[in-house]
Amino acid sequence: MNAGMKFALGAVLIVGSVGYLMASGIKQTGQYFFTPSELSQKVAGDPNFYDVGMKVGAHVVPGSVKKDVASQTLTFQITDGGATYPVIFKGLPPDTFTDSVEVVVEGRLQKDGVIHATDVLAKCGSRYESVPKA
Repeated sequence: MNAGMKFALGAVLIVGSVGYLMASGIKQTGQYFFTPSELSQKVAGDPNFYDVGMKVGAHVVPGSVKKDVASQTLTFQITDGGATYPVIFKGLPPDTFTDSVEVVVEGRLQKDGVIHATDVLAKCGSRYESVPKA
């Protein structure tokens, strides 16, 4: 085998390995993003769509937030006006998390219909509003 053939074979192996690593990394970290209504439709269409990593963007239902300080568990409900899901999050919520705030919940929907969140991101509306003119 001449030097050019060895070089070409080595290049193909390297490019193939890098491509495989990229594809498997994207597959492992890629997540679906839904609204509660879209998630409801997805579950209705595919009854086996549980325990899949996803992000759900919605508003917190006013009056649904319950905090257990001892176990650092936060339970609340999210909605987009069309569908509502209960959420359980173990950990400290973000400082901007309040009742009726817009959130993105990252986690997995279980068969009991509860989203078990691994991360909760809350939007702070005051940071994005323009300063009132005097």
